[in-house]
Amino acid sequence: MRSHVGLLRGINVGGHNKVAMTDLREITTSLGHTEVATYVQSGNVVFSSPETDTIRAAENLERALAERLDVAPAVVVGSRGQLERVIADNPYPEQTNPRCLHAVFRRQEMDREGIAAVAQAQQRASDKGSRDQATVVGRTLFLHTPEGLGRSELAAQLARSGTATQSETPGTARNWATVTKLMALLND
Repeated sequence: MRSHVGLLRGINVGGHNKVAMTDLREITTSLGHTEVATYVQSGNVVFSSPETDTIRAAENLERALAERLDVAPAVVVGSRGQLERVIADNPYPEQTNPRCLHAVFRRQEMDREGIAAVAQAQQRASDKGSRDQATVVGRTLFLHTPEGLGRSELAAQLARSGTATQSETPGTARNWATVTKLMALLND
């Protein structure tokens, strides 16, 4: 069974910030990780590693990507236990459409100012009639967007403010279908 998941933000399969999944597998393996597999073309990799410091693992993968591919995507690495915790902590279990629920994975927990900024963004979205909700649990920002992420006023507010993916604490979003698929891949 695999022990970690790596999530890249802002990569592309063509054009700017191109990272082919074959390259991602090769680079991850070159760092000493085993049982490496990727999922879809959006920068998801699962692997086994004795590394327990997920921030260091993310930094090492970022550095290797920059050195070998000349790209600089933010990387978040989580352990199997951390992903299990995210799934267990889902504050919106009643949402049956996995495309209306997203988890923004972050390297570190959001500070008070960040949590306050999320609350302010949610209030601004609500003032515009949005039913979207956001909840911060540990290192994860959960986004519940009943009309879908593409139509989400809250997602737009968060993107404008940079709250969900602040550069000093990189984060990257995945829809709930991807979250559960990554957990299944960890268990293969």
